[in-house]
Amino acid sequence: MNSDVKEVLITANKIKARIKELGQEISKDYSNKFPLLICVLRGAFLFLGDLVREIDIPLSIDFMAISSYNGQTESSGQVKILKDLETPIDKRDVIVIEDIVDTGLTMDAITRLLITRKPKSIKICTLLDKAERRKININIDYYGFRIPNKFVIGYGLDYEEKYRNLPFIGELKEEVYKGGINKKDGK
Repeated sequence: MNSDVKEVLITANKIKARIKELGQEISKDYSNKFPLLICVLRGAFLFLGDLVREIDIPLSIDFMAISSYNGQTESSGQVKILKDLETPIDKRDVIVIEDIVDTGLTMDAITRLLITRKPKSIKICTLLDKAERRKININIDYYGFRIPNKFVIGYGLDYEEKYRNLPFIGELKEEVYKGGINKKDGK
């Protein structure tokens, strides 16, 4: 698995330190509130798990599963809800927890959907912000790292459901996702 990584962009220690800072920021901003954190599955689950342990105020959690990549390496912008929220968000302070925001198309679709459910507020927290790929202006309220336009894996992010368990954020070798010689599953 590590042989498919071109370069480690963000180490596990840097991720841990930044998540601690994000937890402190959110705790301060939401003191005397009871926010609902909505984890966008599957990529953000590790980030959420570590983040909530760094937030020292009461909070609740729910999950959404969406599909916008349809097996491709880029978002189509067409969001399909695979698992919807179980918690009503009417008059709630909501923080959407995402692994990566690049074009903004998926996050725009998610926030537009959530707004129809009349939350008190919606903020976005993403581990990775790939701002140079933005097609839609999305306000990111909390972000871990700004990254260059590279195909990244690890710490929850995958390619064909692989690499999520890497403890760091790395760049995937191009030959892996373009069908080169390192492809291990024969597809």
